[in-house]
Amino acid sequence: MKNKLASNKISTTTQRYLDVAEIRDDVIVMKDGTMRSITLVSSLNFALKSEDEQNAIVSAYVSFLNNLEHPLQIVIQSREFKIDPYLEMLDKKQREQTNELLRMQTAEYLSYIKELISLGKIMNKRFYVVVIYDPLSNKQKGFFPRIWETFKPATLIRLKEEKFQRRREALLARTGEIAGGLTSMGLQTAALDTQSIIELLYNTYNPDTSVNETLVDVNKLMGH
Repeated sequence: MKNKLASNKISTTTQRYLDVAEIRDDVIVMKDGTMRSITLVSSLNFALKSEDEQNAIVSAYVSFLNNLEHPLQIVIQSREFKIDPYLEMLDKKQREQTNELLRMQTAEYLSYIKELISLGKIMNKRFYVVVIYDPLSNKQKGFFPRIWETFKPATLIRLKEEKFQRRREALLARTGEIAGGLTSMGLQTAALDTQSIIELLYNTYNPDTSVNETLVDVNKLMGH
């Protein structure tokens, strides 16, 4: 019983320090009323490009920065690449291989990968662009608006939902514009949906436990 209470206490304390109020409809709603969308962005090997290609990329990047009208964050996340499943697959193929030459080649490749791993950790980098929407709203309410909300709860809920949808549409439109600018540089983008955002935040705040734990699909939790 004590352990359960202690666990609940720790969980509550941790949540208190998180700035996220909720995650819904592919956006993050912060406790201060601002909203976020997250887009996964591919990388490119700039050094392997020709001089003309490099100049074109730099020019597109400068144009992208000059055309920015809204704040955004660029997040680079480095994680150790878990290669054990890949090694197990190679080992299985080696044992099942009937062609002796292919079996030897697979064994040599497996040995090479293991030697490569022994020299250092293989890191996986992911790049994210976080688009921010900060609505201008009057947070100070007078006495009569608060009284009106008390007697009109259903109307208040409807208005809050309409406000959320308007802000969400504005945020996603902004996200689309930024994605277009990134595409002009030869980058590929993919906007994260609700499930992907939850998994990203969970993996970020729980790097150790997330390796062995898989989150339940949010649609199943919601009964969809």
